[in-house]
Amino acid sequence: MFTIGCHLSTEGGYEAMAHEAESIHANTFQFFTRNPRGGHARAIDPADLAAFQAYAPTVGIEEIMGYASYTMNLAGPDQSKRDFALAEFAEDIARMEETPHNLYALHCGNAESQAADHACSLLADAMNATLQPSQTTRVALVTMSGRGTEIGSTFAQLARVLNGITLRERVGICLDTCNLWNAGYDLVNDLDGVLKEFDATVGLDRVYAVHLTDAKYGKGSHEGRHANIGEGTIGFDALTAVTNHPALASKPFYLEEPHARLAEYMKNIDRFRAAYEMRQ
Repeated sequence: MFTIGCHLSTEGGYEAMAHEAESIHANTFQFFTRNPRGGHARAIDPADLAAFQAYAPTVGIEEIMGYASYTMNLAGPDQSKRDFALAEFAEDIARMEETPHNLYALHCGNAESQAADHACSLLADAMNATLQPSQTTRVALVTMSGRGTEIGSTFAQLARVLNGITLRERVGICLDTCNLWNAGYDLVNDLDGVLKEFDATVGLDRVYAVHLTDAKYGKGSHEGRHANIGEGTIGFDALTAVTNHPALASKPFYLEEPHARLAEYMKNIDRFRAAYEMRQ
């Protein structure tokens, strides 16, 4: 089954997101667990949750993905800020358990004044301190572009984090195509080579999801800025190759476009679905 969706607003609750996803021909969706710049998380309405859980399977929605705030930095050197991030992370995981067996995407964080390897170890420590065997939520660490002191922009760093995690089956990777391209990985001309390197360093079995994103800037720019699908430096054809690659075709794909409306998401979901079905 080809699984594709986009980022949706939580304004109307879970059931409303499921209806929106169905209206644009999506069979999954991504949402922020709280304000993307941090802050208080909205209380979950039990009635809304029950309605979502009853409706979602009827329209083919089997898995969704929560998305952590951009400001959460579990890898930073400041203990007080890291403690705050840990509390936010634990709360988000508990909230995700209200909809069991789903994904939770998380930026790897910033090393700031410390060595990147140490920051990777701190991120692994945060996973180990929070995740429990009883939890069903799987954490998907998003590949980063390497802007500033970001960690998670190289396969070696991702492997270092994952190798330090005790509950191996609970933490994997969300490949972000824009960030990979901006980090220097040539998805356009050498997708097979990139995935072969990823498999050798991290393991393709650790890929949980893909952010299907075009890039405003070129390969190796380390900017991490999205463009509308087909209007960036990656392009629709290269992104279609990602969705159709045998190593990735079974993964859930999430479109992220700057200021995109539902009609634009539907157009691109239909385009990717048609391209997928044509090659099967």
